[in-house]
Order: sequence, then C-alpha cells, then structure tokens
Amino acid sequence: MKPTIIDRNFDINKLHDSAVNVASRLNDKGFEAYVVGGAIRDLLLGKTPKDFDVATSATPEQVHALFRGSRIVGRRFQIVHVRMGRDIIEVTTFRGHHSDAENSNTAKQGRSGVLLRDNVFGTLEQDAIRRDLTVNALYYDPVEDTIIDYTDGLKDIDAERLTIIGDPETRYREDPVRMLRVLRFQAKLGFSIESNTKKSLTDCAPLLAQIPAARLFDEFLKGFLSGHAKPLAEILLQTPLWQELFPDSAQHIGVKPHYRPMLIAAMGNTDQRIHAGQPVTPAFLLAAILWPAVAQGLELALARGEPPIPAMQSVGQEVILRAIERVAIPKRFSIMMREIWDLQMRMDRRRHRKPLEFAQHKRFRAAYDFLSLRAQAGEDVSAVVDWWTQFQLEHPELESHRHQQQDEPRKRRRRPPRRRPKS
Repeated sequence: MKPTIIDRNFDINKLHDSAVNVASRLNDKGFEAYVVGGAIRDLLLGKTPKDFDVATSATPEQVHALFRGSRIVGRRFQIVHVRMGRDIIEVTTFRGHHSDAENSNTAKQGRSGVLLRDNVFGTLEQDAIRRDLTVNALYYDPVEDTIIDYTDGLKDIDAERLTIIGDPETRYREDPVRMLRVLRFQAKLGFSIESNTKKSLTDCAPLLAQIPAARLFDEFLKGFLSGHAKPLAEILLQTPLWQELFPDSAQHIGVKPHYRPMLIAAMGNTDQRIHAGQPVTPAFLLAAILWPAVAQGLELALARGEPPIPAMQSVGQEVILRAIERVAIPKRFSIMMREIWDLQMRMDRRRHRKPLEFAQHKRFRAAYDFLSLRAQAGEDVSAVVDWWTQFQLEHPELESHRHQQQDEPRKRRRRPPRRRPKS
C-alpha cells in the first residue's frame, strides 16, 4: 500500500519537544520512529494536544535500554513509558498481523475474537492498519518534517468523519472498548460517524459484557471527565451501549420525565467545572447516573412502609452492588455516592435542631448541589432547595469552613510495627 505523504502543515510550536526528542533519538540509533495518533489529529485541527505517543520499529526492550528511567508496562499490549523531564511519552512498537505470531506468548485471541494478547511486531504500514480510526493513524516524521497517511485519515479529517480501519464488526470483536472510543471521539470532535462504523455499534453492543469491569471504569473516567461528558451522555443514551454500561439506569431513566434532564444537567455542570479548572469527582456523576434506579427503589420501599432513611441506605447499597458488576466503582467513590443519596432524605427535614452543624457535614455541599439539580429538572424539591440556599446566605462562615475541610491533609494510617520472629 502506497501512503499519502504531505509536508507538515501544523504549528510546530504546539508539538512538545519531548515527543520529538524521543523520536529523534530512536532515529539516531538506527530505528524508525514517528510521533503518532491523536496528537497529530489535534494539531491538524488547530488544537493543542496534551498527550503525545511515539511509534517505532524498536522493541520494548530496545526502547527501555535506550532511555534511562523508562519502564515497560502492560501485558496484553506492551508499551514503554519514557520520562522526559515532567513529560511521559508513550512509546509503542509497530504492531503486526496476528497470523505472523510465533506463539501464544505474543498473540492470543478468545473464541469471540477478542484480543487477549497483542504483542506481534511488524512494519509501519502494518501498524497503521492495526490502529482503530483513520484519523488516529497519522504519523509525523520529525526527520523529514512530513505527515504519513496509509488509511485516508487526512480525507476523513477534512470531511469531519470517524471511520474504523478495516471491517468494523471484526475490529469491535477484537476489542469491544473501541465502540466507546468511537463515541468518545464523536463527542470530543463533533464529527459524524461513517455508516458501517455506526451500524456495527448496535450489532456489537453486547460484546461489552466481555470487558473486565475495572477496565470499563477506566473508560468511564476517560469519557466523562475530559470536558465532554454532556455530548457523550446524549450520544450514549441513544445507543444500546448505555444499557450495557448502566442497565439499572437504562431501565428506569424513562419512568419519570425529570430523570434524563437531571442527568444531562449533571454532565453539563461537570464539563463547566473542568473547563474552569475546578475539581470534579466521578462519584457525583455516578450518583446522578444511578439516581433513577435509587429513586424508584426508594419509592417502592416507602410504599411498603419502610422508614425513609434506612430505606434509602438499603436501596442505595443494592443499586451500587448491581452497578459494580458492570463498572467497577472503587469503594471511595461508592461511599461518597451513598452519602449524597442519604443526605437527600435528611435535607428534607428543614427544621433541624442544629441546622448549622448539619450544614458543616463534609458532603453537605455535594448533596445540596445534587438536590438543586433535582429541582432544576422538575422534581418537587424546590422549597427545600430555597430554604437551604437562604440558610447558607445567612451563614457565610460555612464557605470558609468548606475550604478548610478541603485543605486539611488526609491522615495516613500508621502501620503497626513488624514483630521479629522469636529465635
């Protein structure tokens, strides 16, 4: 296959020196090396990339030997993290065809087609064809100062289109997470999706069940904490992939008209905080995503005559236990989610004996914001929100108390001293 090669047509000042230095050093030692992937795509779109990857003909061991302080990571897909000052550059060896694998230590596929191990090395052309999307398969050669394109990625960038390289169903079976990546890039770039690439998303959605829950949580963080959570949620809710990720949410989100607006508002607020450089937590988003299931379970529990607060606690625990079967939510976030839900019931008791003490709870502000979203979406809690809004205006010292809580260092648990064995 003959590539399209064009002169560099992006601002070289937006390309990190660290990535160029890594590629240049590999070239100086006789290896092929290029800056590759999303960074080149973003540079061509006039954006400033944050992360830079390098692809090379050198093996992971050869890269590791060349750069002091580097380390080889991954088993299924080996890469090398090269530290250059404060930057970490991910260096991958050109990937080859699985048919060229010598044994199962380098390549292995499951019965469904999913790649269990992917360390077959090849050529630059083979590496380009093995990448996921055409717009991510562009290579910058710092020696010749040119861009190399084997997959018509340049045409797709001009057309603002996302296209899977090769047969979409086969590529999704190799790694079902690619479906989430396609939608994540659609939300980030605002591109359309090529027809076959889009059609296979629906057909292959159940394949996500094969992905470990811990990896799906990592994908959740990449998708929803990158400043594009709102468009991504709107896209995912129109596909079967939402059902695969959050079955409880998918089952209940259409029951009441205010559930979906509340979820979208939570996503939009998170995007605003990220763009403003403010801290965010996945616990708040996950609490909003699973709220329809919690609210419906609570409604049934109250109808059975269960006390409100114990009912909320038991329902919240049940919803989280079901959720972590699909997306492995770490305990530190699931605890915060339950606290936000529990405080929804307690905030409704506006005549607290000690409201000032209650408002100093470490999760009060998150619970108040959550309650405000519910009111904004049309739930009948506006009177409660107004009461607490006025209360906080009357007690400005609460804000300084919250800042003090955020600034307090976390206490480290001291390990007990090791006992020496008796001689």
